[in-house]
Amino acid sequence: MANIELTRGERLDQRVVSLLPTLSRSFASKLISDGKVSVNGSTVTKSGFKLRLTDKVVVDFKTEEFTIPDIDLPVVYEDDDCVVIIKPSGLLTHSKGAFNPEPSVATWLHNRIKDEVLLDQDKNSLNNRAGIVHRLDRATSGLLICAKTPAALKYLQRQFAQRKVKKTYKAVINGQLEPAEAIIDMPIERNPKAPATFRVGLQGKSAITHYITLATNENYSLVELRPETGRTHQLRVHLAYLKHPVVGDTFYDGEPADRLYLHAERLEITIPNGSQRKVFEAPLPADFEAFIGD
Repeated sequence: MANIELTRGERLDQRVVSLLPTLSRSFASKLISDGKVSVNGSTVTKSGFKLRLTDKVVVDFKTEEFTIPDIDLPVVYEDDDCVVIIKPSGLLTHSKGAFNPEPSVATWLHNRIKDEVLLDQDKNSLNNRAGIVHRLDRATSGLLICAKTPAALKYLQRQFAQRKVKKTYKAVINGQLEPAEAIIDMPIERNPKAPATFRVGLQGKSAITHYITLATNENYSLVELRPETGRTHQLRVHLAYLKHPVVGDTFYDGEPADRLYLHAERLEITIPNGSQRKVFEAPLPADFEAFIGD
């Protein structure tokens, strides 16, 4: 039980995270919605509840009461150095907080890594990122390659840094792009008005995306996207800037849908085992093509 006296007004979830920094924002919100947080003796279940300077918060939180569920993930390839999986939409690649009882690719991978050196890299975090080479947004599905040894981690990450990895995505977008095939070369920067988002901006970092339209109907298009750079939210930001956001991407003014229609379909990379150049593929979810129709 933690008794916390506030020093300034803010949202309840923000205050819980700032005073209990081992928690992720999403887990703080879960504690609140589960009735584990009270303000001035009364339970509050809304994360956005506005606090006053004199409010007192009590958080009922005990780490030992929470366990991270085991999950199964489709394995495309695995050897002693690395494993390639298909991440479903809605699953985190890794947690940003030190504690989050939500399963992720990182928690799944932890049980497959035998190398104690790699596991010890972030030993103070209950949701460490050991073996995570690159990431996909929570809402994006598709291929991820993960490392099982420190040497493999460096080997694979170096290829991403040097742009030697070829990635191909598929997306369903609103409308039709003109022209049907082109290169988007627009720098991306963090949006100061909404720090959790990004935007096209002259002060941003170089971001290049190749696209080609594969199919269209009256309202939507299925497009192939090949990012040359790897900026956060790059594909989503580029398409939103062109006024053709990814369906389901309400973060960037996209049409609401049952999921984000963005899928990492193909990954070409050199694996540590024999320095073999490999191409991995994850089948396009059936609902993508169904969205476009015949």
